[in-house]
Amino acid sequence: MFESLSKKLEKAFKNLRGQGKLTEKNMKDGLQEIRMALLEADVNYKVVKQFIADVQEQALGQEVLSSLQPGQVLVKIVHDELVKIMGGSNAPLRLAQTPPTIIMMVGLQGQGKTTTAGKLALQLKKQGRHPLLVGADVYRPAAIKQLEVVAQQAGVECFSLGADADPVDTCVMARGEAQMRNCDIIILDTAGRLHVDEQMMGEVRRIQAQVTPHEILFVANAMTGQDAVNSAKQFHENLPLTGVILTQMDGDARGGAAISLIQVTGCPIKFVGTGEKLDALQAFHPQRMADQILGMGDIVSFVEQAQQVVDQEKAIAFQKKARKASWDLEDFLDQMQQVKKMGNLGDLVKKIPGMSKMLGDQELDMDELKYTEAIIYSMTKKERKNPKIINGSRRLRIADGSGTTVQDVNRLLKDFEKMKKMMKTMMKGGGKRRRMMRMPGM
Repeated sequence: MFESLSKKLEKAFKNLRGQGKLTEKNMKDGLQEIRMALLEADVNYKVVKQFIADVQEQALGQEVLSSLQPGQVLVKIVHDELVKIMGGSNAPLRLAQTPPTIIMMVGLQGQGKTTTAGKLALQLKKQGRHPLLVGADVYRPAAIKQLEVVAQQAGVECFSLGADADPVDTCVMARGEAQMRNCDIIILDTAGRLHVDEQMMGEVRRIQAQVTPHEILFVANAMTGQDAVNSAKQFHENLPLTGVILTQMDGDARGGAAISLIQVTGCPIKFVGTGEKLDALQAFHPQRMADQILGMGDIVSFVEQAQQVVDQEKAIAFQKKARKASWDLEDFLDQMQQVKKMGNLGDLVKKIPGMSKMLGDQELDMDELKYTEAIIYSMTKKERKNPKIINGSRRLRIADGSGTTVQDVNRLLKDFEKMKKMMKTMMKGGGKRRRMMRMPGM
């Protein structure tokens, strides 16, 4: 996400390097490029206009310290303004003091409400809550069945009165059902509707009046850009929305909806969907998002993601081996599998501060990892434990078994030995990261 915007902003900042002070003259071209970058990222034009004015007001006349460049100063100002327009801080769910908390999901058709309801239920379950998914979409064929499947995958409770029932009755009955099942969160999956459909909007207003939800979350596809922003604004005029969930943020390289939505609608972004799997839902943090947009990484999210999937005992054991350079290909294979659980490798490294600049335009090829994995799987356990015994005939057998060449096997073994030495050096405070990142296995 934000990939194209990040590159364009970086180009704008480069133009100010070498200047001693931020002046109206030397900022003009830089701000023009920032303006164009934001507009091309599909940010609302009114938001862009105000954003540029605020940045200019903050930047003009600022002295540049001898250790900094004007471009670096402008990065800081742009970063702070981005955080501000995206809401300033994370807006958590409002939970009821007396359970159950009722969360109502609304939005247009085809925006991913049902799947998002399941993602939210799974996240709340991991936090120790007991959610109940409620099927109130009686119009879309098999919508209730889909919700039941999603609930089963998430391991949470599901309730519906069926496709012939009144959605308002279903939502009202859900409160009693939640109490009987000891559920403290109710998530209402309502039907998709257009804001101009008065009959459908009347139905959702009746649900809101009858059950008085603590949260009314508008679900929108981030890839629709300003359409998502406009739809949220129009729904907000009919319902007292308390927040927005943007789906498919992983497929939106522009990011205009996330940047302009809060300013246009007045509704905070509470979560963003970052993939198809049920665990691909993240809380929206403006500070972290601004860090990613400006190439500063997002180490907090990286650590949180790692904590969810990485076996900490294995990680500590590997760290001890790395210090002594005593790890083998079995350990390396295990570490690769741990990293794969965290998601796309390219997205992960961008969350590490400074890594994007280190890699430049270089793309991390996930196929390289697949080949590496195939080669190691084609080895015997004895060969993984002691790669030095892999002679010419063994290399030929491994290449045939993995569908690669002997040269590929040779390259892996050579890079593995280099990695062991570099890892040991890094553990002692050395700095050979740039050379390490050039290796396919890394």
